[in-house]
Amino acid sequence: MPELTYREAVRDALSRAMRDDDDVFIMGEDIAEMGGSMGVTQGMLAEFGPDRVRNTPISEMALVGAGIGAAMQGMRPVVEIMYEDFTTLAMEQIVNQAAKHRYMSGGQVKVPLTVRTQGGAGWSPGAQHAQQVEARFVHVPGLKVVFPSTPSDVRGLLWSSIYDDNTVLFFEHRTLYPIKEEVSEELEPIPLGRARVHREGEDVTVIATGRLVHEALTAAAEAEKEGVSVEVVDPRTLQPLDEDTLVASVKKTNRCVVAHEAVVRGGFGAEVAAVVQYQAFDWLDAPIERVGAKFTPIPFAPVMENFVVPDAADVLEAIQRTVQRGG
Repeated sequence: MPELTYREAVRDALSRAMRDDDDVFIMGEDIAEMGGSMGVTQGMLAEFGPDRVRNTPISEMALVGAGIGAAMQGMRPVVEIMYEDFTTLAMEQIVNQAAKHRYMSGGQVKVPLTVRTQGGAGWSPGAQHAQQVEARFVHVPGLKVVFPSTPSDVRGLLWSSIYDDNTVLFFEHRTLYPIKEEVSEELEPIPLGRARVHREGEDVTVIATGRLVHEALTAAAEAEKEGVSVEVVDPRTLQPLDEDTLVASVKKTNRCVVAHEAVVRGGFGAEVAAVVQYQAFDWLDAPIERVGAKFTPIPFAPVMENFVVPDAADVLEAIQRTVQRGG
């Protein structure tokens, strides 16, 4: 089985889709010669040419709008927004156009647009290039939201997103690009709406997204040294959400920690906590713990950034709290 980095897995999914289907093309700021700000699309211009690997002006509203138009005409564009912080500049196009046309046309018009974007802290990019904004889009009917944490997941889920007939917001985390994993030679599509259990456990369920999946796995290994068995579950797709897998895990362990990098207030973890509380209240032996960033813009200074953004130690503390409070 070949070993791919997260970055290579994204490129592999894009390239295979473009080889198989002439209706698939990519566009974004500096994605051609430069290969994108994170080097994800390096080499694709040479293989596919400038008609299918398109540089765009620095206008997120314009490039998403162009993607919507192409999708409505039957193509399957993949638009890259360089940093997810800048999805704010395309909000009208994403929220009021891409998300609504299929419903408003009674299904006559499809918008199979994939909007790739990346972000996240951990490398001192400052307050305007490090936010995690996925919860904003989970709140919008008509959109699907995907947030993979491993190379195999990012490859299989990106393929499925490209071939979904709805608009998909596809989030990647900057610090995950170098991580490696063995993947199958054949690309295996992963259905949207199916969670992944990374680690089986008996005492606590940690439901984590993005980078925090890896922090949760580190915390789980530490908790095991203390005699606490931790199950780690990654939803992978935030909308649709695999509620059955999340709830089943909590019913087994009777405790729950929800962890993400975004700020706690109004974060995606609040929705997960509500789902678990409603569907598994009688099984809970302790209140649901939530782990996320402190309620502040992300600082530039590394020591301050580390203080604000959650890590494995924060997840471990939440695990310990819920065990101590449990019956």
